[in-house]
Amino acid sequence: MVADAGSKKAPPLMTLAAGGIAGGVEAACTYPFEFAKTRVQLYGHEGVRNPFYVVAKVARDEGIRALYKGCSTMIVGSVGKDAVRFVAFDRIRAVFEDPATGRSTTAQSIGSGMLTGVVASTAIVTPTERIKTALIDDARTSETRRFRGPLHCVATLRREQGLLRALYRGYATTTLKQVGTTGFRLGSYAALKDWERARGWRADGVLMSFANGALAGTLTTLATQPFDTVKTKAQGARAVGSTLDCVRDVLAEDGVRGLWRGTVMRLGRTVMAGGILFTANEQALKLLKVAFGQP
Repeated sequence: MVADAGSKKAPPLMTLAAGGIAGGVEAACTYPFEFAKTRVQLYGHEGVRNPFYVVAKVARDEGIRALYKGCSTMIVGSVGKDAVRFVAFDRIRAVFEDPATGRSTTAQSIGSGMLTGVVASTAIVTPTERIKTALIDDARTSETRRFRGPLHCVATLRREQGLLRALYRGYATTTLKQVGTTGFRLGSYAALKDWERARGWRADGVLMSFANGALAGTLTTLATQPFDTVKTKAQGARAVGSTLDCVRDVLAEDGVRGLWRGTVMRLGRTVMAGGILFTANEQALKLLKVAFGQP
């Protein structure tokens, strides 16, 4: 992704594979923080804002396995989501980039990321986020758990709500979040690398990739947190009303600040996730190029 000017771009299937590998690695490494963030968004801070404390408390009270409730769904979703993201972003951005330099303006990079967000949300993100959130919500009380696993969750929700509503509940807020997230994350990452290359810096090293990804992840979280909060509220295991009803519920509980509920928890994940995702993607792409003999 975001190839150097003049270098040969990787084929779509290679970009797809590298993105999938990166998404799976990132999801597996950071899932406990995603679990903590989702719990806070569903039930409030309960006086706690430290993500490490939430993770430790859940592990102590409910066991280590509870922290990975819904993890398999997220890994599957992340593999597909990031595979689609990287391929779509590279192809969309190529339409706008300067043929001579292989670079785009910051606005073009962010716009390409936004279009990529719509594609990713529709293809895979909304269904997997819906199931992951329902499983985490359901894990709150061991006495009344309804779902035995991801497939049973899908079957139960499909029977109760129909397939479309079961998988695409919260589609509007998820798509808005993905448009913002992908636009800011991929767009800002590409812009950072173009800026560094223009100054003759080595932008593809492991440490630089990690730092750029972490910064992009921080900017993305702060800009898109309200969409994530409302999306999580809409996709819980319990029946809720419309998206506007979810917004009203959050505002009634915590006021406008409630829209940024879980920001610290999400930052605990996205700062690391951004660094891991882009570093893993670029290293996986280099290994695949070596394996298949592409310069």
